[in-house]
Amino acid sequence: MTGVTVAYDLATAVIVGVIVSALVYSWQNATRIYATGHTTPEGARVYQVHGPLFFGSAAGFTELFKVEEDPSLVIVDFANSRVADQSALNAIEALAARYQAAGKKLQLRHLSRDCHELLTRAGQLMIDSDDDPDYGIAVDYGVRIGILGGH
Repeated sequence: MTGVTVAYDLATAVIVGVIVSALVYSWQNATRIYATGHTTPEGARVYQVHGPLFFGSAAGFTELFKVEEDPSLVIVDFANSRVADQSALNAIEALAARYQAAGKKLQLRHLSRDCHELLTRAGQLMIDSDDDPDYGIAVDYGVRIGILGGH
C-alpha cells in the first residue's frame, strides 16, 4: 500500500487496502469450510461439515457435495459446524433441492432448533437428536416465520 500512497494519494491507498482486505477475507472464509466423508456399512454417504456456514462460505459449502456420484441416501452432519445466517439457510435449502431433483434422499443432522424452525424445504429432512446444538441464527425471525403480516 505504500507504493499506492506514493504513486497516488492516501485516499486511493486506503480504498485499495479495503478492497484487498475484503478479497483476502472472502478467500479465507471460503476455504475455512470443508467436509470429511465416509460411507456407512448400509451404503449411505455421510458428509461431516467442518467450519462456519455463513454468507462468506455458502458458495464453498455447495461445492462440497457430489450429487451425481452420491448414493440414494446422503446424510449431512453439522456437529462440527455452525449455521450463522440466512445465506447459510439458503445454501442448505438449495442443497436439499439438488438432491431431491436427483431423486435422492437427504438427511440433516445436528442442526439447532432455530434451523429446524427456519428451514422450509429442508425442514422435513431433519433428524432430531438429544445432542443437537443450541444457538441463534442472524435472521429477521418475524418475517421468516410469517408473524409480521404474512411476508
